[in-house]
Amino acid sequence: MEYLIVTILVILSGSFSGLTLGFFSLNITSLERKIKLKDKRAIKVYPIRKRGNLLLCTLLIGNVAVNSAAAIFLGEIASGLIAGIISTVLIVIFGEIIPQAVFSRFALSLGAKTVWLVKIFIFLLYPVAYPLSLLLDKMLGEELQTVWSKREIKEIIKHHEENEDSDIDKDEERILIGALSFSETTALHIMTPKPVLYTLEKGTLLDQNKLIEIREKGFTRIPVYDTTEDNVIGILYSKDLIGIVEEGKIVGDYLTNKNPIMVKETIQLDALMNHFIKQKMHLALVFNTFGTFIGVVTLEDIIEEIIKVEIVDEADLTDDMQHLAIEKHKANILDH
Repeated sequence: MEYLIVTILVILSGSFSGLTLGFFSLNITSLERKIKLKDKRAIKVYPIRKRGNLLLCTLLIGNVAVNSAAAIFLGEIASGLIAGIISTVLIVIFGEIIPQAVFSRFALSLGAKTVWLVKIFIFLLYPVAYPLSLLLDKMLGEELQTVWSKREIKEIIKHHEENEDSDIDKDEERILIGALSFSETTALHIMTPKPVLYTLEKGTLLDQNKLIEIREKGFTRIPVYDTTEDNVIGILYSKDLIGIVEEGKIVGDYLTNKNPIMVKETIQLDALMNHFIKQKMHLALVFNTFGTFIGVVTLEDIIEEIIKVEIVDEADLTDDMQHLAIEKHKANILDH
């Protein structure tokens, strides 16, 4: 009978130990996320796991109780030293190492299958466990939610992409990380600089030669200035020039009535994108801290920053306008 009781106690010790590690390796935030995804296992486990202090007190009290009882019964079977060695080996191997190794690997699946057992333990030990858990609740408060920083989320995404069991591929990794990073970038870093912009003066005559030039440039939106290039007053849409037959028309006659979006070079891309969406425009004029016009940013530029790929169409003559601007004026820049 003593051997049977010791066996049962060791099994209970392993159950309490494994359940403790298994349930507390399950993050509440992760469970809530899985519940939103209709994970039936998370739905079963969450009501027990969310009462963390009650669950902890129940499992630890039960574990200590059965370990103590096992030592007592082993003392009746063998002498003190032998009983101590046997109890230590049984509890460490079968009551700690094996169950914890199993539950740590299959925490959610085993947790869902053993919820009924945990409820029995809670019911039996409630008179002792509840007052202690209530005290912990008062002292420590509710269990803190897990919140990852952007850098941590990026590392999680990279780890998933590198894992062969993950369904995240290289393209998705690049786009997800770009989406998490683009708000840290400013307009200055992605704008098309003024030296390589194609601009038109308000009074420019739209004769046949000029229309051919505009078509060959291939830009759909062209900044228009008045007198000096720093005094940009609007945007000319190339589509508005389709079918022009009247002579004597100038660029100013086709300016849109909408005021162009004018932003500082320091504006972050998430804020700029919100401006584009709100004002239903795809191009912004960028000015430095001195109020000088220094370039333009388009919605396409922001999308490129997110997906980390240059979008080049059949009308583009270069895929990096900033590099072109640097090369164009490198000879005029003193480096010493």
